[in-house]
Amino acid sequence: MDAAGGENKQVTEIAPQPWVKVASIIAAAVLLAIGLLAIPYFRLAHRVDQQLSGSLVNSVNYYSAPEFVAVGDPLSPADLAAAERSTSAVEIHVANGRVSSITNAATGRSQLSFDLAPRLLTSMSEQDRAKRMPVHFADLPPVLVHAILSAEDKRFFEHSGFDLRRAVKAMYVDLRERRKEQGASTITMQLARNLWLRREKSWERKVKEAMITVHLEHRLTKQQIFERYCNLVYLGGDGAFGINGVGEAAQAYFNTDVRRLDLPEAATIAGLIQRPVYLNPFRYPARAVERRNIVLRRMFDNKFITGEQYSAALSAPLGLHAGAASFSESQYFIDAAAKEAAKKSESHEYETGAVYTTLDLRLQQAAEQAVADGMQLVDKQLAARHKSAPQGRRPQVALIALDPHTGEIKALCGGRDYAASQLDRVFAKRPPGSVFKPFVYTAALNTAINGGNPVLTPATVVDDSPTTFDAGNQTYSPSNFDHEFMGDVTLRTALAHSLNVATIKVGQMVGFKNVVAVAREAGMNDDIRATPAVAIGAYQVTPFEIARAYTVFANGGNLVQPAFIAQMRDSSGEMFYRQAPRTTRVLDPRVAFLMVDMLQEVMRSGTAAGVRARGFRLPAAGKTGTSHDGWFAGFTSQLLVVVWVGFDDYTDLGLEGAQSALPIWTEFMAQAARYRQYGDAKPFQPPQGVTQVAIDPKTGELASPACGGAGMTSYFIDGTQPETPCTPQEVEITPAGDGGVIERSIPSTGVALAAPQPPSAESTDPPR
Repeated sequence: MDAAGGENKQVTEIAPQPWVKVASIIAAAVLLAIGLLAIPYFRLAHRVDQQLSGSLVNSVNYYSAPEFVAVGDPLSPADLAAAERSTSAVEIHVANGRVSSITNAATGRSQLSFDLAPRLLTSMSEQDRAKRMPVHFADLPPVLVHAILSAEDKRFFEHSGFDLRRAVKAMYVDLRERRKEQGASTITMQLARNLWLRREKSWERKVKEAMITVHLEHRLTKQQIFERYCNLVYLGGDGAFGINGVGEAAQAYFNTDVRRLDLPEAATIAGLIQRPVYLNPFRYPARAVERRNIVLRRMFDNKFITGEQYSAALSAPLGLHAGAASFSESQYFIDAAAKEAAKKSESHEYETGAVYTTLDLRLQQAAEQAVADGMQLVDKQLAARHKSAPQGRRPQVALIALDPHTGEIKALCGGRDYAASQLDRVFAKRPPGSVFKPFVYTAALNTAINGGNPVLTPATVVDDSPTTFDAGNQTYSPSNFDHEFMGDVTLRTALAHSLNVATIKVGQMVGFKNVVAVAREAGMNDDIRATPAVAIGAYQVTPFEIARAYTVFANGGNLVQPAFIAQMRDSSGEMFYRQAPRTTRVLDPRVAFLMVDMLQEVMRSGTAAGVRARGFRLPAAGKTGTSHDGWFAGFTSQLLVVVWVGFDDYTDLGLEGAQSALPIWTEFMAQAARYRQYGDAKPFQPPQGVTQVAIDPKTGELASPACGGAGMTSYFIDGTQPETPCTPQEVEITPAGDGGVIERSIPSTGVALAAPQPPSAESTDPPR
């Protein structure tokens, strides 16, 4: 008791339980973590939202040109199906593989033609050199959806981004096996990782992956997540490009639309997701089949397929179609179009979303087939001549086809195998040989317009005999290809038979500087020099330059700039570029037509007569060329095509242009002519101020019965045609200094001349 007599009361405080302290610490930590993660979460979310609102990884869609379909055109069942998918405006009827009728769906009336919508070639990102062919969720066949779910995330449509059951199982298996055997990433997590995160393994990356996964599940529906995943997932390589997305994979591996994938194909593609390089079906088909069968087993276990379907799919072959429809060779065209698109979009403030190219898929396929067949023929000829290249080195090829009036490039092959070499030989400089000669004769015919002494015409006679030319401090003694000389010939004959010495003399008469000036005006490069060798194509140009230069002949004297792109749209769909033909007057139309007429003679009686011998009958003009490569450049009123064949390392091909490039040109043009758009080629019409007369091909004078016939018809600019009738001629054959012979026409004396026998010369080289 205290002094007051009361009891002594002791107050005690109750200490908190230990778990309360722990809970408080945890709560504080959670709140702190949430606070710390909130800022990076919202930053990530903003970045993700920006990406989701745009295109896939800044991809650009590349489309073909609209396809002009006319009654009578060939149309395969696959092309018909594609046409029916692209439009409902018309009904296209096919009989015996050709369009029999076209009916307007709205009016029921028949029409002769129709333009189909552009077809998607690829969706390509320059950042990662990946090709894509975007698809929508509705385009995905159930068999592919089930295969991907079975291979990667069977409860995707049930969980909210994280599969806890799978994660626990994966952890258990990894602990039991004492190594990482199981993956627990869901499709949403994989999408987050592939789109926005670097590949390094760190806790920071895993935290970001989790945050993005949460945001994706909040922002998108399950179908939208699955669609984006299917468009972005990496599925191997196609040459120099990665294959991203199931749409591109279906084309690259199976030559089919994703909507038509069957069960084994779908399981193969789904199986590639795990390890696309290791399982590459082209390189490791056994691995791909083994993985495919694992996916099939999972599909059966998940009750997506029946036992009968499972057994049949297990025994199915892999069924690859290597490169058949992956547009591997048209990738040369797409690469060039992408470069042009980059230049045109530099001044546009918005991101490019779609590029509509000038590519005609029908002509592209014809070009690839003509190149494949023609290069097999080249390989056989080289092997027969014991000139096949060592160590598997093969000759290469380039082909460019364009509309000579608009400049639209319709087809392009820059080599025989894009996967093996991405060098586009359409833009590689090579000596053009005789495909350059028309520009020499153009300079000659220009004398009738610009004034000259003398004025040169197709009937002007030039001496084709051995000659030594001065070239600066050196001398130059060229020969003709077969070491035979024709003596006095007209310019028309000299070009038709591609006579080297005669052509150099024409260049000398008109002035080599004037020849170079014509070439430069036609768009050829500044490396061309005014020397005697320029006349026979000694200075390097590209097939692209030759194609552009030849438009001055096919386009009435107007040079047209080639174009890969018809129009471009930004990511919002607004068009910001439309191609319009860019032309420049280079030649008088009369001179251009005279050159066309002379180039037609090359096909009638000269070095390109093989075109007609192979059955191509449309009105056409062209020129062969042989340096240590083979060339052919030719055109109809609708289409201009240049073909080059040679070795990349400048090894002499040993085949003239008529044997190497001409067959490819002819096969391509024959295939193009099956379509009304290109087969409806018209004869070349002379402009005003041009007249036609018959000349004696030996003397260049007016033809007369005294010279043995009606002669050869030729066009002239009014006032320049010959007026003197020809006198009878006889042929005198004399030996030439280089072991060949000279054929020369001389006035007839009425006495037969005893011509000496030409010296024998062993040569396997046929005339050009």
